[in-house]
Amino acid sequence: MDIDSYLNEHENKSLLRVLTCGSVDDGKSTLIGRLLYDSKLIFDDQLAELRKASEKNGTAGAGKIDYALLLDGLKAEREQGITIDVAYRYFTTPRRKFIIADCPGHEQYTRNMATGASTADAAIILIDARHGVLTQTKRHAFIASLLKIRHLIVAVNKMDLLDYSEEKFRKIEEEFGSFTQQLNIPDVRFVPISAIEGENVTQTTGKTPWYQGDHLLSILETLDASDSRNLRDFRFPVQTVIRPNLDFRGVAGSITSGSIRRGDPIVTLPSFQNSRIRRIVTPDGDLEEAFSPQSVVLELEDEIDISSGDMIVKKGNLPHIEDRLEARVIWMSEKPLLPGGKYIIRHAGRNIQGRIAELQYDIDVNTLESRHATQLPLNHVGRIVLETASPLFYDYYRDNRSGGAFILIDPLNNVTAGAGMLRPSHIDKVPEKEQEQLPTFVSSDERMETFGHGGKQIYVAGEDSDLARSFAKQLERELHRLKAHTYGLDFKAEGVWGRSAREIVNASGLLAEAGLMSIAALPGLPVLPRKAKGAYCIWLGNVVSAPETADRILPPAEANENTASLLARTLYVEF
Repeated sequence: MDIDSYLNEHENKSLLRVLTCGSVDDGKSTLIGRLLYDSKLIFDDQLAELRKASEKNGTAGAGKIDYALLLDGLKAEREQGITIDVAYRYFTTPRRKFIIADCPGHEQYTRNMATGASTADAAIILIDARHGVLTQTKRHAFIASLLKIRHLIVAVNKMDLLDYSEEKFRKIEEEFGSFTQQLNIPDVRFVPISAIEGENVTQTTGKTPWYQGDHLLSILETLDASDSRNLRDFRFPVQTVIRPNLDFRGVAGSITSGSIRRGDPIVTLPSFQNSRIRRIVTPDGDLEEAFSPQSVVLELEDEIDISSGDMIVKKGNLPHIEDRLEARVIWMSEKPLLPGGKYIIRHAGRNIQGRIAELQYDIDVNTLESRHATQLPLNHVGRIVLETASPLFYDYYRDNRSGGAFILIDPLNNVTAGAGMLRPSHIDKVPEKEQEQLPTFVSSDERMETFGHGGKQIYVAGEDSDLARSFAKQLERELHRLKAHTYGLDFKAEGVWGRSAREIVNASGLLAEAGLMSIAALPGLPVLPRKAKGAYCIWLGNVVSAPETADRILPPAEANENTASLLARTLYVEF
């Protein structure tokens, strides 16, 4: 094979990012070191240095190699025999490329483990066969599930110290298996291993004849991690604008999810301007199509205002846009999280001022139950409500890891205080008590007698925000022609754009109580109150994507002036 063919073959191998985690002294570093050693991926000079370090700091015994020292490179790590910081190792086999993160097991270094897990496709969680399932083992598995790692390989280590007892292995498999069932991890596999002896690491020597599964390296080489990538939602956070000459203006960045083709219609956020992709430029030439995680320069057909921190998405596939949202957070600061605390929110390349509006609960790692809390200490996991100074363009973490992740930065010392995952919430659904009629000097019956109709909240929503806005405008004009008393709420209008859906719903409710027909246009997928008095939701899109609160579903092609006229008459007569 010539050198070009070899390089092409190596370049086209799939990449798997793997995390090793578990409790302290379960053998994580030893396992990775043994994996590298058995795969013949250690150079002679590295091996000589490893033998020398094993004589000085090793714990494997006289004349034996301590494979953990390949990963534990810090002086403090070698002196104490523990892992403190995340260590990354890059290696390749004939079938695949790997990046393995060796994470610390001590509870005080849990935040380091969360850092390593944030980009992993799969996790190897080690359990010392002598000690069984510990609290830290559960904590690491829980964090792996929070970070949507969909493949978990449970390596029951140090089986050689128990004479490779099947009974002990099955007991751990049953206990930890029942715990992981609560975590909704779709792929969990158990492997009995001895990292120090190499059993079931890269080969099986027959010491566990009762185990019929593959050895660890074979599982890693054949694992399909494509389900952890979002190929549907195109998200392109703009890093910088490039203008080398008067004839070219492009926006540079990395595609965090999805794909884009030349000619695709796009929308820029937060300006909501429309354009199309003219060119997809790379150092190796133009592309017809680009995918995550490629870094490219996009040239648009129109000269629109766009800058660093903005986001480009496909038209008809908008993210959620809110300034009040819910998230689960892993707390990483010695200073506990307190309600009311102000932080810088780093999300999708943007820094936004925000505050902790509410700490809803802390999560018990052992039982996975939520419990009331007034603060969130170091290494704890809780659920919070965030308020931001300007809206976030985000996806739920369960659907898009890159679009749903953020970090909280302490503005006083610039330290990362927490890592969060945005979740679906009910905070924008207006509580029923907020829909009760407020005290007024004129009753609703008197207003109806004067106006000739009752108050109404009309919402026009859909994935195409421009279409929703246009149809809401047509509908209000048709109601106005019928002499209805109306008021339109435009999500782009001065004083309204940037508000959350909750605030628009509240404003619409007050207008309806005053006897007006309020027509509110909302972008993206709306979160509307189920029990709002006099609420009527019109969805512009297909049935599959329609929210449960939709009263009328219109195909986009039917969202025209004629339909608006017919619908206006129906609404006017009914109310």
